[in-house]
Amino acid sequence: MSHPPLRLPTGIEAVVIGASAGGIEAVSQLLAALPAGFGAPVLLVLHIQSGRPSRLAPLFGARCALPVNEPEDKEPLKAASVYVAPPDYHLLVEPPGIVALSIDAPVHYSRPAIDPLFESAAVVYGPALLAILLTGASSDGSLGLRTVRRAGGCAWVQDPATAVASTMPRSALELAGADAILTIDETARALAALSPTLRATQLPST
Repeated sequence: MSHPPLRLPTGIEAVVIGASAGGIEAVSQLLAALPAGFGAPVLLVLHIQSGRPSRLAPLFGARCALPVNEPEDKEPLKAASVYVAPPDYHLLVEPPGIVALSIDAPVHYSRPAIDPLFESAAVVYGPALLAILLTGASSDGSLGLRTVRRAGGCAWVQDPATAVASTMPRSALELAGADAILTIDETARALAALSPTLRATQLPST
């Protein structure tokens, strides 16, 4: 597979990340690369088992310079913060940049699912959105990534050859393509390099 060259996007106001099987280590590496002053909110969906509390936020928070939390419904998004989808809720974004938690039906047997996050964030942020799809064993995220690209946003997909589970990135590449196909190391370095180009998101407080 030939990989398109990486161009760091400018004017990014939000980053969304989706992962499933094998995602904990991959996400940990990405979050560890983010500098404390990262100028955008980062929203994360990692497929997790329903019906029980998640320990993802404290797990990732211990490896990240940014605060990592499960958000409350209608919480305004802030730059330099990481928002992890809680168990049994889809994590969505509403205008002008507010969290919405949904108990709509599972997508690809998952709630939280990646497609709803990517699709809702694409509506709010359009070309100012960076979506990153990582390892996983379903096709969740493919439709969302296509929506992001159609809205003018930027899409980075993990190289399937380097993924613990290649189905998710491979499905996304087949349906939506990507602006870059990267290893986790390359994605982490690109995120760290992206920071100076980001604009802090100014949102109304409640």
